[in-house]
Amino acid sequence: MRKTALSDEILLSVEHPERYIGGEINSVQKNKEDIAVRFAMCFPDVYEIGMSHLGIQILYEMFNQRSDVWCERVYSPWLDLDRIMREKHIPLFTLESQEPVRCFDFLGITLQYEMCYTNILQILDLSCIPLKASERNIHAPLGECPIVIGGGPCAYNPEPIAPFFDMFYIGEGETSYDELLDLYSDIKAHGGSRLDFFEGAAHIEGIYIPSFYEPVYSEDGTYTGRSILNENAPERVVKAVCTELDDAPYPLKPVVPFIKVTQDRVVLEIQRGCIRGCRFCQAGMIYRPVREKSLDTLKAYAKAMVEATGDDEISLSSLSSSDYTKISELVKWLVDTYRDKFINISLPSLRIDHVFLEMMETVQDSKKGSLTFAPEAGSQRMRDVINKGITEDDIMHGSAICFTAGYSKVKLYFMLGLPGETDEDVTAIAHLANSVAMNYFDTVPKEERKGIRVQVTSSTSFFVPKPFTPFQWSAMDSPDEFLRKAHLVNETMENEPNHKSLKYQYHESDLSKLEGVFARGDRRVSEAILAAYGKGCIYDSWTESFDSVKWDEAFRECDIDTGFYTLRERPLDECFPWDFIDIGVTKEFLKKEYQRSRKALVTPNCRDKCSGCGAARFGTGICMAPRKKVSD
Repeated sequence: MRKTALSDEILLSVEHPERYIGGEINSVQKNKEDIAVRFAMCFPDVYEIGMSHLGIQILYEMFNQRSDVWCERVYSPWLDLDRIMREKHIPLFTLESQEPVRCFDFLGITLQYEMCYTNILQILDLSCIPLKASERNIHAPLGECPIVIGGGPCAYNPEPIAPFFDMFYIGEGETSYDELLDLYSDIKAHGGSRLDFFEGAAHIEGIYIPSFYEPVYSEDGTYTGRSILNENAPERVVKAVCTELDDAPYPLKPVVPFIKVTQDRVVLEIQRGCIRGCRFCQAGMIYRPVREKSLDTLKAYAKAMVEATGDDEISLSSLSSSDYTKISELVKWLVDTYRDKFINISLPSLRIDHVFLEMMETVQDSKKGSLTFAPEAGSQRMRDVINKGITEDDIMHGSAICFTAGYSKVKLYFMLGLPGETDEDVTAIAHLANSVAMNYFDTVPKEERKGIRVQVTSSTSFFVPKPFTPFQWSAMDSPDEFLRKAHLVNETMENEPNHKSLKYQYHESDLSKLEGVFARGDRRVSEAILAAYGKGCIYDSWTESFDSVKWDEAFRECDIDTGFYTLRERPLDECFPWDFIDIGVTKEFLKKEYQRSRKALVTPNCRDKCSGCGAARFGTGICMAPRKKVSD
């Protein structure tokens, strides 16, 4: 019988014990005696969220294809088990072997959102790994303590959490991880130290060793650059890019969870990158250039994954699904193939354009999935400022197609606090939602409504400036200003003619402030993260756990002015803590886009005209095709 790290008594005392027992269908078991490198892959949040993350599934598949590596999974224990593990001194363990993380060669932590930062400390703490990298003996032989490595979108500004990590992987994991694992295995076999490994790893594309650098600040506290402390450390770290997606590993037999998870479905990644260039969107910049998977590859993936999982939904994964050049053919094939099997086809990340009509005509007879549109701003002026590239006519036309196809529920995503936003732009969110609801009554004849009420749900998040975007220089609204704008939207919506069909939701403003500090923070912020964790802060993205009072105390105790990171507009010549990372897209291009935003000038998408962002240097994807360049 398979042994578990937790006793039956403990498992029966916690919520969802299935989170901790492992043994799921398609999970990988190996003989550890035959393994050279053991890798604990961590998503620092609850199991249901972590199991939904495609990136970890890809690396899990990739690593376990190697005969000398065993990759296992670990997630943050929920609050109930966290308390028990501390009381009973139970070390954090992986799901596959149920053995302590402390015994592994690597602890890899994916960094998907800033509000998981205290959970990183929870993971290290429960694993009995010193919280700061400086407290781990750099001269110790490999294998005595796991190498703590971080990756994911938040690694594109690693500085706020740099003191907690031995290294970061900047870019896409399919590219350089094999080289890194080979290096580790070789140095370990020859009795080398952690320092030996770090010095070798610093020469691998995409690898950043924080301890090899020391930040420098001016008298006013502004970051001005850094000193290099080790001769092996490069001046700049170039992100790793997977040039051929069809040849890259993909999880054709993903692990099937015992309980319902956030995205309980087959996920087909159809492309990476985005041609649109929305000025607030970090993903649209850091994942350039755009690369597509072939239709034949996606068909083969869908067949294999449905057979291996038994899932009843297939979701297309992309920053902008309708920009995939063969989207209509793919959707038609999926619907024709799986209609009789009652498998739903989910189409997220849709743009409202000419491709939209074809897809709706294709899926309208199939089981209805969810449809979400993201106008991002209520007024046309603000949509031009952020380079969204859609008009109100596009939105009305798209929602009409949606209603004609039989949908009666529409979700609209917006942001509040965008650079240059006025109250007129804010109230335009409510007006647009009302217009969409009115469009239902104008589109669907009364006799066909069958008593169904249209529901338009508008959600607003608060704008947070992110590194490597044209808005990285922008100021951010204060929490009070965010709330004022949210209340203005709500009041305006309540006075709209179709207010009974409208629903409004908005995010936590104090949480957005914290996200803003972390997004553009430097290493000094790490002390506040450590202090907040010491006060009991974990699961900060969860309403029941977030405590803004404790965070404010932590910032005061560490003498950190949060407004320095959030409220001030940055001069164009300011040096950023993340400037040493080369994502391909140049800082000069981002500056030009920032200046164009102030004039509300729209930049064409990458397929229409090349904007000269710099991503062509990687020589792959859409950047391989010659196109006209955008003139200033």
